[in-house]
Amino acid sequence: MLLPKNALLIGLLGCVILSFPILAEEYVAIQGSTTVLPLVQVLAEEYLAEHPEADISVSGGGSGVGITALLDGVVDVAMSSREAKEKEIEAARKKGKELIPYIIAYDAIAVIVHPSNPVENLPLETLRKIYSGEITNWEELGWRRMPIVPISRDFASGTFEVFNKVVLKGKEVTPSALMLVSNLAILQEVSSSPGCIGYVGLGYVRESVKVVAIDEVFPSSESVRGGVYPLSRPLYLYLAHPPEGVIRDFLDFILSERGQRIVTETGFIPVAEEKEREMVLPK
Repeated sequence: MLLPKNALLIGLLGCVILSFPILAEEYVAIQGSTTVLPLVQVLAEEYLAEHPEADISVSGGGSGVGITALLDGVVDVAMSSREAKEKEIEAARKKGKELIPYIIAYDAIAVIVHPSNPVENLPLETLRKIYSGEITNWEELGWRRMPIVPISRDFASGTFEVFNKVVLKGKEVTPSALMLVSNLAILQEVSSSPGCIGYVGLGYVRESVKVVAIDEVFPSSESVRGGVYPLSRPLYLYLAHPPEGVIRDFLDFILSERGQRIVTETGFIPVAEEKEREMVLPK
């Protein structure tokens, strides 16, 4: 049977429309934690090298900023170095959304000082007193007479949230502390100022600073996996709905053997076992 010319044209157009999404560039916007930022940037670069049809942008701003942007529909994925807060979960419910966490790596918060500082270890209680303003001079800790300058992340930071929960335990940060917006800013300040003390994600540690043990334990893959280093946490990607398309494929890549090798190379701690990775992103 011969089809009308219009029907044939419609059929041809239908074929074009159906094939278009396969050829179209798929854009994914990711924003949030400055701790997770360098890791996801490297992962995205590696992924995009093999998937030119995709387009992934990655930017910082802090964990809270990323989650807010996700709930507002500004971005597709939020990076966070802490668990979502109850008020964020409630805000998601009110918008008819759900904050779905995916652990992509683990991290330790390293306490850092200037390389000239002879202090090797700080009890957790001493660290609390430094950041609450009860201990104000390095002479009190066995070094020379010099004011201690505590440096902290800003309040929107997931790293601050973890530090606040584990170290400060409800105490206020001393007004003399410098509140900086990124791990890199803290690293630069501590590396150039002998009196400073700060904290950064393990992946940011460089030879320009010295890492101090906490309660005689240094941050490492072993101490984090063994649960003995107190300042450790999972690193998350949050979605507002189950992953599909490029987002799903990118998550699969992150949790693959190759992706987790990049996690290690970037200075973070990989999700341990293959079975554990499969539980994070079930098929």
